[in-house]
Formats: sequence, C-alpha cells, structure tokens
Amino acid sequence: MDATTNPVFNPVFCTIVPPHVFDRLIEAEDPALARIARRTFVADAAQRTERRLTTVLGAEPAAPPAGAAADQPQRTVYDAQHSTTLPGRRVRGEGEPPVQDATVNRAYSGLGATFELYLQAYGRHSIDGNGMPLDATVHFDNSYNNAFWNGSQMVFGDGDGQIFLDFTLPVDVIGHELTHGVTQHSANLTYFGQPGALNESMSDVFGSLVKQYALDQDAHQADWLIGAGLLAPGVHGDALRSMKAPGTAYDDAVLGKDPQPATMDQYVTTGRDNGGVHINSGIPNHAFYLVADALGGKAWEHAGQIWYDVLTCGRLGSQAMFKDFAGLTVIAARDRYGDGAETQAVRKAWSQVGVPAS
Repeated sequence: MDATTNPVFNPVFCTIVPPHVFDRLIEAEDPALARIARRTFVADAAQRTERRLTTVLGAEPAAPPAGAAADQPQRTVYDAQHSTTLPGRRVRGEGEPPVQDATVNRAYSGLGATFELYLQAYGRHSIDGNGMPLDATVHFDNSYNNAFWNGSQMVFGDGDGQIFLDFTLPVDVIGHELTHGVTQHSANLTYFGQPGALNESMSDVFGSLVKQYALDQDAHQADWLIGAGLLAPGVHGDALRSMKAPGTAYDDAVLGKDPQPATMDQYVTTGRDNGGVHINSGIPNHAFYLVADALGGKAWEHAGQIWYDVLTCGRLGSQAMFKDFAGLTVIAARDRYGDGAETQAVRKAWSQVGVPAS
C-alpha cells in the first residue's frame, strides 16, 4: 500500500530554527535578545501542545475547493497581526493580485514555488498528493524568531532584526517546512533520533531543490545552504545549515558554532532537540549533496528523484534508521536507472558519510 494512504500521523511540530540556537540566545549578554529567545520558546511550546491536541482530537481533512484544477495550487495567506492566534486575517487568496505587504507576497510566491517543484518534477499534486490547499500565516507574534509547519499550515515570524530577519525571505525555508507536510503524508517519519533526523533532512533536501528549481540552477551552481539571507547583517555566518559542508554555516559569538556533523564519526548523542534531529540531519544531507555533485546537472532530476522515490514508495517505515534509508536509495537508484552512474554515486556517497547502504 502506498504510504500516502496512511491516515495516522505523528504529532509533529517542526521549526526551521533548532532549539540549540535558542539555548545560546537565552544566555546572551544582551537582555533584549535573551527575552526574545524566551518568548519564542514559549510560543513554540504553546503551538507544540496545540499540535498534540489536534492529533488526538482529529483535524478536519483538507480538500481542494470544488472545481479546482489539479495542476494549480490553492494558496491562502493570512496575517496574524502579531498575535499567536491562527490562522489570522485572510489577506491574499489564489489568483489574487499582489498586496502592499512584501511578506505576504513572498509567502504566496514561496508556496507556489514549492507546489511547482513537486508537480513538475515528481507529478505530486500538492503536499498530500491530492491537491491539499496551501495555507500560510505571516506576522506571527512579536519578533518571533522562527517558522514552522504545524501539521496543517505554514507559519512565519518576522524575526527580531538583530539575529534573524523575516522568515519569508529564503524560499528554501518555505520549501523546507512544506516538505514536513509531504513527509507527514508519505513516510510519516517519527520525529526523534535518526528517523527524526531523516525527517529534517528530507525537508532540507527538498527545500534546497525548491530554491534550485526556482533559480534554474544546476548542482554545481547551487550554494547548498539552508536559510541563506535569514541571518541579520551583524551575525557571523551564511545560513542555518550547509549541506555541502555541515558544521560551517555559522560561527558567531552569540549563536555559537554550527554543530552539524558530516559523517557518522561525529554523530551527536543528545537528549535535546528530539534526539538531535536538526544536528544529525547533516549526515544524510551531506550524502545527498555528494550524490547530486557527482551526477551534476539539475539535482531535482536524478538525485532528487531517487530520494523522492524512497520517501513515497511505502517501504520506508516511520522508525527508519539511516542505514534503512541508505539501502532503499540504492534499490531505488538501481530500479530506476540500472547499475550505472546513479547507483554508483549513491553507494559511494553513503560510504563517504559512514552509513552502510546494503
């Protein structure tokens, strides 16, 4: 049975900025930064609780409007007006002209860019594969330093202007968070430990591919950064994460140093961040980068197709470990492309990051 038919979803609340960043900010000498970090923690905790309640009680199934074309997104953007009430006031719907608020327009465009990649590259009709409407809320809370997928919609903070800028600025952040929805409606990976790190990695992979597709970049032109343009000018760093060189995205006096490992030799064992889901995701992230770099061309084509095949094939269990995913990518590459360059690149990449792929 295709995993997309599984109606039981894990109660996942997924943010783009990981907890270890806020651990550092809460200890900042600047009391204003520490206060904002604590406020973000409180808002995240409230939304996480709401997500769990929604999962237990059951959310209303989202369906496309009657008569909606399968090859067109159904986007709605809301404005929380700096409250934490969702979804907020409706400000732009599908097919409506741009508004004066650039944040609204960026959210609308990012939803569309993500829809386009999945439709054009993989034949997937929206997040659930069945035309699910794409909803987003902007201007969430005051100086909220995060963006998240709550199981049914996207939410964006404005950032504090000192550490983080507007979270609608990087299109890969939008693609990342919406891909949590794709994972929710396919493999439904548990959000803890290695399955959780795979969940995060899927979002980084396809978030990066959304950006590359929108910019028409090949694998060698891409920067392979997640969240480039999100850090404020005074922060010493390029992005939240680097798939090309995990552990090098930032090194800042306030934020600390990017803790992501590139190989299993540096795997981090921790009880924080759901067992290090945003940290150890660097390992499968780097494996994907190595495959894409070895194959060249458009990364969403062969490399992305292999990863998409595994995510949606129905054989990837919700408790899958790195080795399980790696083995399935070898099978998927061989099934689709034979024993040529693609399969060899996949095998070599997993070997380079220290994950057995057979």
